[in-house]
Amino acid sequence: MKQFIKNFIHRGAMFCGLGPVIAAIVYIFLSANGTVENVPVSTYIQEIFTSTLMAFIAAGISAVYTVDKLAFPLAGLIQGSVLLLDYLSIYLFNGWLKPNPAAIVIFVVIFAAGFAAIWLIIYKSVQRQIKKLNENIG
Repeated sequence: MKQFIKNFIHRGAMFCGLGPVIAAIVYIFLSANGTVENVPVSTYIQEIFTSTLMAFIAAGISAVYTVDKLAFPLAGLIQGSVLLLDYLSIYLFNGWLKPNPAAIVIFVVIFAAGFAAIWLIIYKSVQRQIKKLNENIG
């Protein structure tokens, strides 16, 4: 557990600088959609801090794959669950997602489909690499 926490903090610290970039990307889309024209400084500061926290958690949770006795699919389920809660809570807190059931369901469905697709691609890629290594060894 101590090693997991150390890995979590290390990975999170490496990528939490992406927080301001995430906030800027959100505002690029909101502005392009005509949703936002001006942002109060206090709001933007809050969103920089919360998106930095979001990036820290998102990067840090990848440390779950370093836990020895955790099956790869279970690690993926844990990572996906933490990411969903991380993104959903920050998006709702910052007002980037409307707090109504339809919007939340759409967000969850899109997130789950995207995460599952990316995870499956990575899983299949790792399986191919392992197969090649085993063929080279054997």
